[in-house]
Amino acid sequence: MTRCILFLCSLISLSMAPLAAEIKVLAFAGSLRSDSYNKKLALHAAELASKMGATVTVIDLKDYPMPFYDGDLEKEQGMPENARKLRALLRDNQAVIIASPNYNGSISGVLKNALDWASRGEDGGESLELFEGKRFALMSTSAGKKGGCKGLPHLRQIVEKLGGTVVPTLASVPFAGSYFSDPDRLENPQLREELQELLQVTAIGCLPK
Repeated sequence: MTRCILFLCSLISLSMAPLAAEIKVLAFAGSLRSDSYNKKLALHAAELASKMGATVTVIDLKDYPMPFYDGDLEKEQGMPENARKLRALLRDNQAVIIASPNYNGSISGVLKNALDWASRGEDGGESLELFEGKRFALMSTSAGKKGGCKGLPHLRQIVEKLGGTVVPTLASVPFAGSYFSDPDRLENPQLREELQELLQVTAIGCLPK
């Protein structure tokens, strides 16, 4: 059933625009820690996207353990079952939200490994069709004042190399300890802007000029 999604459609002059389409979004964090701030950010972003009209599926990479990508293992045993499940989720959703922690100025190993497996075909070989044309919103948070943003350019580079389209705004939420412990917190405007942009470019199929 077609729904009308209303959201802000300009990065500078935010005006309301209707979209007659259902948008399916996959959301996850690049952290395994149970009390991860980035897991909280992914959930928070998912809730905002849902309020904007999207249908959002949130997963935890801890529930999808995979061995490190190894060409010998792939040849001998094929693609791990959890990698197949992740690829199926990517296939079923039009857009992806990734909340990525900053690990030593880059992204986490578990996130890179998940993307490496997702870029492989189930019969072996490179397979990027699940990324091509897919829209990605990249974000981060941390306890510090920079919000873990230093790893986001690396993640953008990887996603774009795989064929994904990253929305221009990269959101970071600083001082995560205070942000996520305050029940009366105001929504982060940068985060809302990124999600609005994600839904817009997914619906119209192109980036704003």
